[in-house]
Amino acid sequence: MATPWPLEDLWLALSPMCPGLSLEWLPSIDSTNTELMRRARQGQIDPVMLIAETQTAGRGRLGRNWTSRAQDSLTFSLGLMLNPPDWSGLSLAVGVALAESLTQLLHAQPPHVAHPDPDRVVLGLKWPNDLWCDPGNGPHKLGGILIETATLPDPGAALAGRYAVIGVGLNLRTPEGVDSSIPPLGLQDLATGLQAPHLLRELLPGLMRVVLDFNQQGFAPLLPRFARRDWLRDQAIRLSDGREGWARGVDAQGQLLVDTDTGRALIHSNEISIRPRR
Repeated sequence: MATPWPLEDLWLALSPMCPGLSLEWLPSIDSTNTELMRRARQGQIDPVMLIAETQTAGRGRLGRNWTSRAQDSLTFSLGLMLNPPDWSGLSLAVGVALAESLTQLLHAQPPHVAHPDPDRVVLGLKWPNDLWCDPGNGPHKLGGILIETATLPDPGAALAGRYAVIGVGLNLRTPEGVDSSIPPLGLQDLATGLQAPHLLRELLPGLMRVVLDFNQQGFAPLLPRFARRDWLRDQAIRLSDGREGWARGVDAQGQLLVDTDTGRALIHSNEISIRPRR
């Protein structure tokens, strides 16, 4: 029997932080991000959490496909109006929230459920929007984050900020047949029997707190928390434009610092993709 989705419990926990929030669950949709962007362009800008059992045309960064089948993954999008002092670093802030909550979840599992030993699992963030994990045999990708903002039809509403759609996709089961330099990993390989509804309940409160704090203060206060989980720091990397160098963390705006042969470069999240250099 399928585990019920805890929408009422989550609404009770989240609505004091985000008044007017609604939570919706759909058995199938093309993409939760696409749906919330459609609604926003039609003037629907109330805060909403949209969860999908399956996605038939999910999207990742740079237009990559992300499809999901029932019980294989957790996919959801949070849409709400934001007006932060600086938009830079939102995906990193979301990644920090998810990584911290996932770490707490793994350590809370009883010994017969948690495998391997959670103290040996390294869970971190690959700039700018991926969650990585090393269960003891090298890095694997657990999931990703997609941030989009919608152009609002009402100029008056636009003065209050922009409608942000924060999409999250996490593997529950390890996907098969994925052609990637970094192999994927499912969370059920770290915590036996973990189900999407329970995972959602553990992730959302921390995510909402971090997003609302980001809206007030931007990314800078989160920099130390990101630095503790920065997978690329001091790694040799190659940029998609062919440049090579060493990653040196991020600045207060979430830009990647890269030391190259010609000096230090500041890399924006929407400019390049990067992979560890072999």
